[in-house]
Amino acid sequence: MDFDLSEAQQDLRDLATQILEGELSNERLKEIDAGTDHFDRDLWAQLAGAGLLGVAVPEEHGGLGLGYLEAAVVLEQIGRTVAPVPYLPTVVLGALPVARFAPAALQAAVLPGVAAGTTVLTAALVELAADPLAPTTTAARSGDGWALTGQKDCVPAGLVADRVLVPASTADGGVVLALVDPTAAGVTRLRQDTTNGDPEARLILDGVVVADADVVAGPADGAAALLWLVERATAAQCVVMAGVAEAALRMTAEYTKTREQFDRPIATFQAVGQRAADAYIDTEAIRLTAWQAVWRLAEDLPAAPEVAVAKFWAAEGGQRVVHAAQHLHGGMGVDRDYPLHRYFLLAKKLELSLGGTSSQLVKIGAYLADLPA
Repeated sequence: MDFDLSEAQQDLRDLATQILEGELSNERLKEIDAGTDHFDRDLWAQLAGAGLLGVAVPEEHGGLGLGYLEAAVVLEQIGRTVAPVPYLPTVVLGALPVARFAPAALQAAVLPGVAAGTTVLTAALVELAADPLAPTTTAARSGDGWALTGQKDCVPAGLVADRVLVPASTADGGVVLALVDPTAAGVTRLRQDTTNGDPEARLILDGVVVADADVVAGPADGAAALLWLVERATAAQCVVMAGVAEAALRMTAEYTKTREQFDRPIATFQAVGQRAADAYIDTEAIRLTAWQAVWRLAEDLPAAPEVAVAKFWAAEGGQRVVHAAQHLHGGMGVDRDYPLHRYFLLAKKLELSLGGTSSQLVKIGAYLADLPA
């Protein structure tokens, strides 16, 4: 495995960094925080104009024709800047599975809007007390389509999404992945505010009929497609956490170099240096395990253990990093006018999304138990 980015991928990263850092001042972020949907539409339009929303969209639909790894390159910069845009939901949860599994006509109907920045996508993977791979939402045949019934929670960008990819179980044990219009008859969309203030959605589906033309994956291959999506969604969150941890650590390094106590920068104190060094080790572990998982997934290699390990480090190590950052900032660490609080809150949200530390340890233990002696 090679973690070095190609020249084109480095250019992509630099372009994303230039746009995000150029637009997202602390004042701009506070302005977005004061809004109702935490969505910087001007920044979204700039990302679209630069081609960054079309990273995973095939060229015939107006995209760059790249893939998951290149989307992860941008996502790391999204994490570094805590950018208030639905990049992960639209590109990873929406565009990637549509481009991979959907019929040509559905791709042509949806993907050009993603690349142009006019269509926001997401996926409803979470149900309360349910395994994302075994949805309790049901799909029953209804004429030339499927009737979906159930409840989905914590749908990212669910209040602004134009289409939502909904997994549902069929009576014979299959899984259907269907693109649902959240304004369709039978859909109730409720606001759910998350740890960092980003509004997500509860979707209540009451016999919502989805035509066969809007089905991304049918019962024959839906379960495999859902696993494919959940693994990529989980690893994508880990890459965002890598960006969050790196930025929080850099912010802490700058602060401790300039904050003086007893006429000395506090960075020169042994206890401060040790705490910062531990945070650096955690940050590197998050980055290494996240990119290992992303690389394997981008190469279509088996990656279930690597994804679980990456999510464990993102959840466990990420919390240690942001707690260390807040601690070493002292009173500034809890000042909501200071940008560090955004990284702390986003890290908590990422820790719990799609399974926290305990659930990942259970998965890792099961993988180890299955290894031959």
